Amino acid sequence: MQMETRYAHHPEDVKGYDSAALRRHFLVERVFVTGELNLVYSHVDRVVFGGAVPTARTLELEGGKAFGTPNFLDRRELGVINLGGNGRVLVDGEAHPLAHRDGLYVGMGKRSVRLESEDPAHPAKFYLMSCPAHAAHPTVTIPRAAANPRKLGSPESCNVRTIYQYVHPAVCASCQLVMGWTVLEPGSVWNTYPPHTHERRMEVYLYFDMAEATRVFHFHGQPLETRHLVLANEQAVISPSWSIHSGVGSGPYSFIWGMAGENQTFDDMDVLGPDDIR
Repeated sequence: MQMETRYAHHPEDVKGYDSAALRRHFLVERVFVTGELNLVYSHVDRVVFGGAVPTARTLELEGGKAFGTPNFLDRRELGVINLGGNGRVLVDGEAHPLAHRDGLYVGMGKRSVRLESEDPAHPAKFYLMSCPAHAAHPTVTIPRAAANPRKLGSPESCNVRTIYQYVHPAVCASCQLVMGWTVLEPGSVWNTYPPHTHERRMEVYLYFDMAEATRVFHFHGQPLETRHLVLANEQAVISPSWSIHSGVGSGPYSFIWGMAGENQTFDDMDVLGPDDIR
């Protein structure tokens, strides 16, 4: 298991960052590495996220000094969505098969989490997000068909999209983790516009299902001091609670969103108008 640490930043400091500094602190360029478990520990709400692509050998989440606990989930909860071939997650030895686009919630207190592919030649591609937890909730397998869909947007705003809620009160119990993915309709390019903020929750975005030449312009920063990061396929961005949440693509794309914070109300956001953004 490989893990990189990213530290928290004050918005007054981020105002002075150039593109290289923004990318260094908030962008994760390589999430999925074949045969490896790659994680990022962010001090923004102490979330951990990353990718696991098991091939011939099983990959395992580990505790230790980085978390101050013997096991990864001693004080944490975990969400998983599979973007690759068929695989399984073994939680304390119990196998949870995950096909393409299936998800899994694992509650606090589980001692062992191991990730495997059914066919190493067509490996699973597990995207993981974890955050601190205060209570133990049941482990729940969430097939794609069991996710809670919400259709939002309009053709006039170029943002018609379906949000599939996986780890969400409408689907399963969790402490603070909320997680799912969004797919845009053909011809729509904005993941949300006008933008919004939610001071009570941070968010991590993983953009995927993008052609090689497609790019997403992910907007970042406080409403009156916006910046942007340019992302390619299967790259992720950390969005602190003080940052706006909005992005636009040059072609079709989807994204996984994961949030941690003080509440799980999906619509708890502060919507901004066009005059509120600079």
